[in-house]
Amino acid sequence: MVELTRVIRFCIPFADGALPEDRHNTFAGTPAMHNLGAFYELQLRCRGEPDPVTGYLADIGDMDETVRRHGIPLIHDAVRTRPATPASHVLRAAFERVRDTLVAPVQSLSWRLTPTYTVTVEADAMHRFEMSQQFSFAAAHRLHSEQLSDDENRRVFGKCNNRHGHGHNYKLEVTVSADFGGENEPGFSLLDLERIVDATVVRRFDHTHLNLDLEEFNGRVPSVEHIAQVIHDLLVEPIRDAGAEIARVTVWETEKTSCTYPV
Repeated sequence: MVELTRVIRFCIPFADGALPEDRHNTFAGTPAMHNLGAFYELQLRCRGEPDPVTGYLADIGDMDETVRRHGIPLIHDAVRTRPATPASHVLRAAFERVRDTLVAPVQSLSWRLTPTYTVTVEADAMHRFEMSQQFSFAAAHRLHSEQLSDDENRRVFGKCNNRHGHGHNYKLEVTVSADFGGENEPGFSLLDLERIVDATVVRRFDHTHLNLDLEEFNGRVPSVEHIAQVIHDLLVEPIRDAGAEIARVTVWETEKTSCTYPV
């Protein structure tokens, strides 16, 4: 079994009128930006067995066309006429339309509303949606294990064992799963997620020395793996109390190094 992913970029013009039909630069986005508008990405995933003759699971042209004809118009209508509608509700309607039209088996549809904020609907959990938002914090740490000798610590951790520590600008992505609320009761929102993560993680972690300032790392090496686990565990209860469930946490220590927990 394979999973095929296709990204469809598009713009919603703020000016009155139907969606433009121009398709001169689909890489940048179609419909294209005309004067002022909103830029979005949809990520369509299909899962199944590829055809033994063609090697295709789905024709990416069909994936593009189905989303553009049956998904984007729903988003256009909501953005222009019902901007207070929860993004998860709009995405669910678009997902159902795309799933019912495309021949290939649709697994999920994700809507990237900003460079950091994404909403996802999965075929096998249609009563719920996932929401992901990114955050950042700066912190220092020292990689040092009390269970190793000084020589062993220097050998294992190298310059990261410097006794004075070193710092990173960490990027954090938190993904939660929540039930769809009603039209007048949207349920768990992006504001809820940002409030909880800010209070529980960012305000506590930012501009600290993890080894010295946070009790969670007392006797625990603050590796990116452990940081992801600690943040996840800190968020479980407050997110559940707000009506959602934490799905996973990803921490980037650098642009090239990240850890996701759980998987």
